[in-house]
Amino acid sequence: MYVTGGAVWRCQTHPVVARPGDLAAPGLEHFPTLFSPLTVGGRTLKNRIVHASMTTRYITDGLVSERFIHYHRNRIDGGCGAIITEPVNTASSQCSPVRLSVFDGRALEALRPLADHANANDCALIIQVQDRGRGRHEAGRVDQAYGASALPDDISWTVPHPMSADTIEQMISEMADSCRRLAEIGIAGAEIVACHGHLIHQFLSPWSNRRGDQFGGDLAGRARFLVTLFQAIRDAVPDDFMLGVKLPGQDGVPGSIDLDEAEAIARYVGDQIDPDFWTFAWGTHANTLYRHLPDAHGQPVPYASGSRRLRQTHPGIMTGALGYILDAHQAERQLTDGSADLAMIGRALITDPSWPNKFLAGRDADVRYCVSCNTCWRAIIETNVLGCDNNPRVGFAKEADWQPARDEGAVRRVTVVGNGIAGLEAAWILAEAGAQVTVIGHGEEGGGSTRLHAELPGGENLSSIYDYQMLRLQKSDAELRFGEMATLDSIIETQPEAIVLATGSTPVTPDWLDPMWREEGLITDLRSFAREFLQTPAASDGRLIVHDRDHTEMTYALAEYCADYFSEVVIVTPRERIATDVALVTRQGIYQRLHEKRVRLVTCAEPVADQTFDDGRFYFANVFNGDRDSIEEMAGVTFATSRAPNLTLLPELKKTGIPVDVIGDCYAPRSVMAATREGHAVALRLLSSPRN
Repeated sequence: MYVTGGAVWRCQTHPVVARPGDLAAPGLEHFPTLFSPLTVGGRTLKNRIVHASMTTRYITDGLVSERFIHYHRNRIDGGCGAIITEPVNTASSQCSPVRLSVFDGRALEALRPLADHANANDCALIIQVQDRGRGRHEAGRVDQAYGASALPDDISWTVPHPMSADTIEQMISEMADSCRRLAEIGIAGAEIVACHGHLIHQFLSPWSNRRGDQFGGDLAGRARFLVTLFQAIRDAVPDDFMLGVKLPGQDGVPGSIDLDEAEAIARYVGDQIDPDFWTFAWGTHANTLYRHLPDAHGQPVPYASGSRRLRQTHPGIMTGALGYILDAHQAERQLTDGSADLAMIGRALITDPSWPNKFLAGRDADVRYCVSCNTCWRAIIETNVLGCDNNPRVGFAKEADWQPARDEGAVRRVTVVGNGIAGLEAAWILAEAGAQVTVIGHGEEGGGSTRLHAELPGGENLSSIYDYQMLRLQKSDAELRFGEMATLDSIIETQPEAIVLATGSTPVTPDWLDPMWREEGLITDLRSFAREFLQTPAASDGRLIVHDRDHTEMTYALAEYCADYFSEVVIVTPRERIATDVALVTRQGIYQRLHEKRVRLVTCAEPVADQTFDDGRFYFANVFNGDRDSIEEMAGVTFATSRAPNLTLLPELKKTGIPVDVIGDCYAPRSVMAATREGHAVALRLLSSPRN
């Protein structure tokens, strides 16, 4: 039942759709090329969907973990034609504890059952051969780094020790031997990484390779490492072992690899080694790292034209389309317009491991879509384990096409207060498991503050989170009372056995702002400002001041949007930089867009508390020395501050004796991933709780 604006109606209950393994394959009509077989090297793939390499960090001390197995088994079962794993340790110099130890053999036998499962399900399991050299994403510099030349990494400024020719040849020999051993346990192939600023890219680039020996100089010398490694692996493995390379497109570094140089590299490498497949990647370890993972601030598949040009150097080599492919329609287009032969899908398969089977079965609406937020990248860098905003089950044993189990003995009546993404995640799972669920939320539509962010630049894909949740709820018998402010009485009237409080949070008024100005609507918080401005945007000759004590993406999305309407947007923050609460790969994109729109950044500054705005100026002071300055011709001010949980209802709810779970921003303001994870977790816990 859905209640909004006084109207009430019952949601329709839909029958369970077909499961993988019982597919009528209606997707063949719409995606005939994507789901057609293709022979690559000595192996025929059942479809053109390749899981592009994504680091999971589901590895401890170099050994295979249960979560690593779960992750890959789910994507094998989900219908991928091939999976390229994350890089593994294939040489004696590689000792990362978060990569599988292949060179010393410790991970091989535990990896064999996964290879067997892939082969039994007609999925090619391909490992990635890669060395980072001097490259580093994390803070700090690389200890004991080695590279082509003694030149700094553009991000960490690590200066490597130049590799000797003997060291290079030893690494090549060890990598080839590791591939031989992988082939012996049933691994289908390998992909050599020569892009993204990693070691072989450092050799290919004329900027980072200043060597005077046989591994430097002209293109033939700079490509010698890659060519020799490829040939050594090819000599060490069976003929049906698939062997591909990942080459640089434009890396964006002056004097390095532009599209002309990338074309020359592709032509030369293709002449020398004839790989079974290849893929081209953009960006590098520099200010262009963000191009590695393009997000919703640009068009899908942004590198298609460049990849198509590079492919033409050797049209006979199977080419993978890579970069921001979200659905099967985009993938099919790349396979039919001359861009590619294979669809390399990364983040979309993190979000939904059954992506292939669902599109094949014509279940497009059941796909849980990637929101292109790059939280996955941030998670592996900052928390050392893969996570996803829109898939709370990533890495669980039961993940592919998961459905909550029905338990008639569990809690039967649950009221969810709040219709943001945390509450909706809990609600749909509980409802599908058979609980009687009521959702009371003051928003007219589901999504909460995430819906607001989705209306701003680059946030569009966030709608996939609440769209999926609402779809699942509308297939259930849940009662959705939207546009209603919950009260103690309205909650108790639903006769809940359990309550989930997910009422979000409210931005705190900063100390410098007279509360009267906020109460009278003269100066509002960023969310309130965005809601109003999005409804009636108006051009202004003055400046918009954004006081930034939040440092999350919505703040900069609003600044980017408003830059088209105000003479200037100025961000004032007490930190030494902006966007400290987003990943490096995302922060680079934010800086790039804000600088393109000439947004002014004032760092290490706080607004002063005694200003009246009478003279049209905004006054601020340096946080370290107290020096004051001002911004003139001010047209508006808004603030993004820390948020306080909305817990007004909690004390009275606790007095009722009904169990209350507090989740999402209502517990403590955090991330989208925290919201969906907590909604998911509390639903599972309630479903396992016996009735009172």
